[in-house]
Amino acid sequence: MAEKIYATGRRKTSVARVFVSPQGSGKIVVNKKDFKVYFPALYHDVLLQPFKVIDGLGKFDVYCTVKGGGLTGQAEAVRHGISRALDKIDRDKYHKPLKDVGLLTRDPRMVQRKHYGLKKARKGPQYSKR
Repeated sequence: MAEKIYATGRRKTSVARVFVSPQGSGKIVVNKKDFKVYFPALYHDVLLQPFKVIDGLGKFDVYCTVKGGGLTGQAEAVRHGISRALDKIDRDKYHKPLKDVGLLTRDPRMVQRKHYGLKKARKGPQYSKR
């Protein structure tokens, strides 16, 4: 089984297209750069979390393109895509541990829109008695 498994990951306004190869050396490439170059050290554990859960560090190669949003949304979108691809590779083996940690669920939280008469979504103008 040498072909790549495709999955889409989403978070906030970020969308990640993820390709996971079952045989690999643990190489993760994000937008044609190594993930350690693309993401600051703060996000490295986020990307590796699905592999730690299934005890598969260094066993899979990942290639992905991600666009939209900021670094947090992009990192979590890649994590979601990796988790969904691993689930496709071997559902019997990987589905339960990934599901128990909550990595297969798309995080529905989005930025609330700005409302009329307010400065932001919830912040109102300063109250003045006179």
